[in-house]
Parts: sequence; structure tokens; C-alpha cells
Amino acid sequence: MNDQEDAEMSATPAYDPSNVFAKILRGELPAHKVYEDDKALAFLDIMPRAPGHALVIPKAPSRNLLDVAPDDLAHVAKIAQKVAKAAMAAFAADGVTLQQFSEEASGQVVYHLHLHVIPRHAGVPLKPPHTEMEKPEVLAETAARLRAALAS
Repeated sequence: MNDQEDAEMSATPAYDPSNVFAKILRGELPAHKVYEDDKALAFLDIMPRAPGHALVIPKAPSRNLLDVAPDDLAHVAKIAQKVAKAAMAAFAADGVTLQQFSEEASGQVVYHLHLHVIPRHAGVPLKPPHTEMEKPEVLAETAARLRAALAS
């Protein structure tokens, strides 16, 4: 195998700017935002696996872990930690689960890098993924709690 063939085999598919998270970033779709700065956005998952389940994404286009710029990844991780600490306080959680999926075989569904930050309570299993859309009023209340914890 030559260098070009090796690069083609390991290349990540191109970023698609029509993905749902890109639309949220552009303001084309609504989201229950809990944190935003010039490089990242955190908002609630509309099908939470546990109360307080948030997503942290970079504002820069990146499909997943395989193509994100290292500085953008570091910033997303920093914000995920901030959101995790706030979620622990806001939801009296016993722990937190952090998940990231890259490509279809891993379970990635939306092809914009995102970290799942899920507050956990001992003995309470996570809901299965993609099972139940949360009511908008519940998401609004959850987002308010998380924003308040982030502000303190």
C-alpha cells in the first residue's frame, strides 16, 4: 500500500453542514441551551437517557473525534467537565457518564462531534438510547436548573 492509499483508507467521510447540530448552531432549529461561548455550545438532549442529559459540541465543523482539531477537542472536554460538575449539583447526582461515539459502527447518529454528559444516580439504569422524546416543559425546567447551577 502506498501513502495515498493508506490515507484514503483511514480518511473520515466529509463533514455534512446540514446535520441537525449544525442547524442548531446556525439558529435554524431550536435547542434548550445551557452554556455557550465562542467555541462551544451545550444543550439538552431531547431524548434524555437520564434527567439532565446534555450534549456539548464544538462550534467549529467536525464530524467526530477522528477529524476534530485538537484545540477544539480540548475546549469541548473543558466545557463537558464544567457541565458535568453543574449537573452533579443541579440533580443531586451520584456520578456522571460521559459518552462520545465516532462513526456508525460505534453508534454515532448525528455526524457533528458531541459529548454526552449524563448525570447518574446509584442503582438507576439509563434509559435506552433514542426511545422517548421528553416533553418541552420538562426540558425547559431541566435547562433552567442546569443553567442556574452553571451560573453559581
